[in-house]
Amino acid sequence: MSKIKIFSLGGLNENGKNMYVVEVDKDIFVFDAGLKYADDKLLGIDYIIPDYSYIKKNKKRVKGIFITHAHDEHMGALSNIISDIPEIKVYGTKFTVETINKTLEEDEIDNKNVIEVSPHKKIVFDKNSIFPVSLTHSVPENVGYVLNTEDGAIVYTGNFVFDSTMRGYYKTDIGKLAYIGKQGVLCLMAESLYAERKGYTSPNHRISELINEVLIKNENRIIFNVFATNVYRMQELLNEIMKTQRRVVVMGKRLQKMINYVIEKGYVTFDKRRIGDLSNINDRDVVILTSSEKERPFLNMEKIVNGYDKFIKIKTTDAVVFLEPISDGMEKMVVRISDRIAKMGAEVISLPVNKYLTHHASSEDLMLMLDLINPKYYIPVIGEYRYQVANAKIATQIGMPKENILLKENGNIIKLEKGVLKESFEKINLEEIMIDGNSVGDIGELVLKDREMLSDNGIVVVCATIDKQTKQILAGPEVLTRGFVYVKDSAELIKEIQNISLEKINENISNNYIEFNKIKTSIREAVGKFLYYETECKPMIITVIQEV
Repeated sequence: MSKIKIFSLGGLNENGKNMYVVEVDKDIFVFDAGLKYADDKLLGIDYIIPDYSYIKKNKKRVKGIFITHAHDEHMGALSNIISDIPEIKVYGTKFTVETINKTLEEDEIDNKNVIEVSPHKKIVFDKNSIFPVSLTHSVPENVGYVLNTEDGAIVYTGNFVFDSTMRGYYKTDIGKLAYIGKQGVLCLMAESLYAERKGYTSPNHRISELINEVLIKNENRIIFNVFATNVYRMQELLNEIMKTQRRVVVMGKRLQKMINYVIEKGYVTFDKRRIGDLSNINDRDVVILTSSEKERPFLNMEKIVNGYDKFIKIKTTDAVVFLEPISDGMEKMVVRISDRIAKMGAEVISLPVNKYLTHHASSEDLMLMLDLINPKYYIPVIGEYRYQVANAKIATQIGMPKENILLKENGNIIKLEKGVLKESFEKINLEEIMIDGNSVGDIGELVLKDREMLSDNGIVVVCATIDKQTKQILAGPEVLTRGFVYVKDSAELIKEIQNISLEKINENISNNYIEFNKIKTSIREAVGKFLYYETECKPMIITVIQEV
């Protein structure tokens, strides 16, 4: 019999940053290691990854990180983790491993411990084992993982849908799921993103008819914004393009590499002779594909709209299509971009989220998964807390006892001993790791508050130079402002700042000593109060006092 702990380092009460930990006695198994895209409030932040300090602290006990599929929300933190813990082993299916390796190569990170696994082939770790099972998602070779323990199986689904039309690399092995359920499942961890939606996700995730309609109605150039790793959706798009005489131009190295790879390996079927180059970019009926990097969704589209792209300029005859429903937190960004495109005279087409879905489990998909797996305990994962609650309600609808449905937040530990839930108030304290360029972990709340203050109210710099011998003011105080007021129109305001600063400097200078800290503090306080009274703004105030 085993002592089992289950907890999340990310992915609960949020979209993205998925990372789930299962401890079986001394062995640690980690499922997924994703990132979360930064919203407009996180100024200057590229993306956020889970706090993996617990993994680093216990790295000798970690058997591996098991990645379900090649989406950034589930594997985007690997570059940071592997560069910090190079000995950690990462497991995934062929397509997932190839995508991970490409990412690590781009980031110039050694990838010796990335291991390819095959669906339905057991990986043994002493008395425990991992069994990958094929599930349907928008990316090839997506799997869920079954962790077999002495007390029963623990199943983590990742993302999935049930769709019998998706075959080959996208097919769900329902027979294996039913077999797993009959063997005795201790705990199921299933996604929650679409738990509020009634019915099955299929067929609302299919968009071929919409693409066909767009291609027919728009005779001129069409720009599609796609997600590079949503391969099945890419196939739907390319299928419809093949029915026309249009040529395709792929923009961006990451997207080009992905499309070339999936066509070469047979994950996508398309006539490569139909792929053009930059000389075709202004052809009347060309189809342009653009994608976004992991740092920020729609970044490349923003560059085009703002006129920073070297090759593409929006024309009034263009149609711009967002080929994915807009996820929570990204609405403002897409609305802003769409508004700019509309002002340029081009047409904007986006997928209504209430009609077109991505490949995530809706309520009936979740009911079917619960019915097949038949777990003793159920943990809703992946998604905002309201979605987790909706997922829990689905479990009660099919007869699961409420006390066996476990709603948790990141860091909360669930304990199971000898297959029985034990009361636990244990919690791991977690902090989000914010990635800003090459900076990792040193971007905190204070830095973000400073950035917010700068973006809202600007900055005021007060400079003065003092003679080291006589303690007399040689120059200044000079006042510089950025993002606060226009100096030429605010001469009186600037003059008053200089007078206040001069007064505070003189108050803190004696014949033989200068109170530098008091000067800086008193200037900040006095000037700050004055500016708030005059303008109702609170700019950042910096004082620079030097001796010569």
